[in-house]
Amino acid sequence: MAPRAAPPRFGPRQLLLAAAGAVAAALDVCADGWVAAEYARGGQAGWAALALALLAAASVATQACSWLWLRSDPPALRPDVPRWLLAALHLLQLGFLFRCLHALKVGWKVCWAKAEEEEEQRRMAFLSHDISMLRLFETFLENTPQLTLLLYVILRTNKAEPSQGLGICTAFLCVTWSLLDYHQSLRSFLQDKYELSLGSSIIYFLWNLFLICPRILAVALFALLWPYGVAIHFPLVWLAMFLWVSLQGTDFMESPGPEQLYRAMVAVILYFSWFNVAQGRTLYRSIIYHSFILVDSTLLALSWLWCRSPSDEHLYLIPVVSTALPCYLLGLVLRVTYYKWLHPNVQAQQEGSFDEVDASGRTNGLGFRSLSVPDLVNKRMQWLAQAQFPVSWPLGQRFLNGAAALESAV
Repeated sequence: MAPRAAPPRFGPRQLLLAAAGAVAAALDVCADGWVAAEYARGGQAGWAALALALLAAASVATQACSWLWLRSDPPALRPDVPRWLLAALHLLQLGFLFRCLHALKVGWKVCWAKAEEEEEQRRMAFLSHDISMLRLFETFLENTPQLTLLLYVILRTNKAEPSQGLGICTAFLCVTWSLLDYHQSLRSFLQDKYELSLGSSIIYFLWNLFLICPRILAVALFALLWPYGVAIHFPLVWLAMFLWVSLQGTDFMESPGPEQLYRAMVAVILYFSWFNVAQGRTLYRSIIYHSFILVDSTLLALSWLWCRSPSDEHLYLIPVVSTALPCYLLGLVLRVTYYKWLHPNVQAQQEGSFDEVDASGRTNGLGFRSLSVPDLVNKRMQWLAQAQFPVSWPLGQRFLNGAAALESAV
């Protein structure tokens, strides 16, 4: 058996990435505001209002989720500030920014102060994961619709302003990076000796990019001919995804009402990209999802090809559309490559690094990062860890045994 390495740790590199993520999120909001201002200046009040509405809706949903989490978290996991101040910050749409700044403060302490190092490492895993989850929600609720709107406006006007170019670049980067960052942060919550390597991270980033780009292009092309058709298509697909998530019996939030909010936000993510919410093997669910999205996107693109005018000035888009299907298939190939050969658990299985569960419910390797007091288990992360990292037998059985033991401990 290979020598056991230390679990992923928060260090200066992670602190720099966390700071860069906070700055990127702020720049993305500024870019969206710039785009909306350019729309208004150009006399396109409707586009400006839609861009601001998407930004506001995403912010409200994210702040609501953040506040609900803070209310349900044990006191030791909350920032050491008055509750009324936290509520005011969330009402002012500054709760997520405060979380980022608080995490940077704790991260600095972990990197340099060395005080209660292991305990602070675990606490930092909780903080960074919540931030990554909130960033993922905010990104898909705001950036992906904004991307579709930007692409639609560019195609409609046949010109691209600097603000639109910046908005497209920052939005695509934020969307794909948020997926990678979320995956990495969730792994940091597991006592797994293998982190994502640079090659694994690049492949993970690329397959998400190659799957999302054709989807956004298909929706934008459909909107080019039937702008109000998207107002029908999106709710129908969203409702199908919401029902699918509900049937999988998620148990992420602390009460039924907030759970419906979580399912609604996940349904928006699923409109654009795969996101696993249920425990167990994901192969068949993934096949069903990608088949549905592939057929739906193909129908949207074919609708544009079939119904466009022969004298349409968008003839240059035909070669672009013809590359969308190969791009999506390439994304699927990269995804299979990642999970078959590059996933860290593959290396763990090859080296036989299976971990036994002790009587306290903790595992030496592939288990949950919990604080020393059992009541401080972050149950949101426990649920997501079981859902996001399905592994094969016997590793999966030992992993689930660890989860059951941990649940009984709390």
